[in-house]
Amino acid sequence: MYDGIVQELIDELGRLPGIGPKSAQRIAFHILQTESFDVRRLAELLNDIRDKVHFCAICGNVTEHETCSICRDPRRSPASICVVEEAKDVVAIERTREFSGLYHVLGGAISPIDGIGPDQLRIKQLLGRLADGVVTEVIIATDPNLEGEATATYLTRLLVQPNLRISRLASGLPVGGDLEYADEVTLGRAFEGRRTVDH
Repeated sequence: MYDGIVQELIDELGRLPGIGPKSAQRIAFHILQTESFDVRRLAELLNDIRDKVHFCAICGNVTEHETCSICRDPRRSPASICVVEEAKDVVAIERTREFSGLYHVLGGAISPIDGIGPDQLRIKQLLGRLADGVVTEVIIATDPNLEGEATATYLTRLLVQPNLRISRLASGLPVGGDLEYADEVTLGRAFEGRRTVDH
């Protein structure tokens, strides 16, 4: 334990996701010991993110405007919507440069143990976006864990309608991985998602 404000800083940093006590201590001492570290700029950004950043009125992505840059982009295909759990998932998919449609951020996943049901997610807004018939494909890109699978199953059943293709991202073996280290579920999904080889 440290005296006063140093311990308060460590405690506050430790409340952030993915930051344990040792990481919080390292960050706090980096801020203290590095003269070039701009503490005022960090404080301004933390205040600005609360004041200026909100969720896109259409898809739920983070933005400083009414709608996000992806929803405003006329080059994006309105016929395809990729459904993700969180805004950070949009960034991950965008890095692949494989998807040119629009997104829908649910704001989480169904998790009864955490008290999160379909009504706590942005599912009604998704249904509203599908009402006009412009969307012909919904790609469900929830996490491949228990909550993500429950959400995907719920959405798949809910979204069934004529002229709407529903797909789920393939999952399986990572590039550079060894079969002997793959768990049964991952290996099973790799078999389910297998495809023919062009020759």
